[in-house]
Amino acid sequence: MTDAIQDEIIREFDGLEWLDKYGLLIASAKKLEPMDEDSRTDENSISGCQSKVWIQSYKRDGKLNFNLDSDAMITKGIMALLLRVVNNRYPQEIANINLYFIEEIGLKSNLSPARSNGLESIIKRIKEIAKNEALKDNV
Repeated sequence: MTDAIQDEIIREFDGLEWLDKYGLLIASAKKLEPMDEDSRTDENSISGCQSKVWIQSYKRDGKLNFNLDSDAMITKGIMALLLRVVNNRYPQEIANINLYFIEEIGLKSNLSPARSNGLESIIKRIKEIAKNEALKDNV
């Protein structure tokens, strides 16, 4: 099953060399709203990442949204792409989403092992939060 937002991201990265892809990631990072210092807590941090990463979630009209922040620009850029895909969807949809754009734009194969593990930790945490919210919805 395809996803319009993921397909749009794939088109944006299509045909770019890796240096240009990193430039696009950094440009995406700069568009991401920074998280306020009070939210950068241990409770909101994601372990398993080389850089510091924080996550918050909230629901609006039954749909789940996330705020993500990092002290590393490439990581922050990757998170900006993730947010485009997962924000404003129902929790069950996020819990089950196939994030195929990551493979399609070459992120998996071009990230360092540490950064790749960090990406997996971020995705795992997003899906964990979505599953918990979906369970609450079904109670």
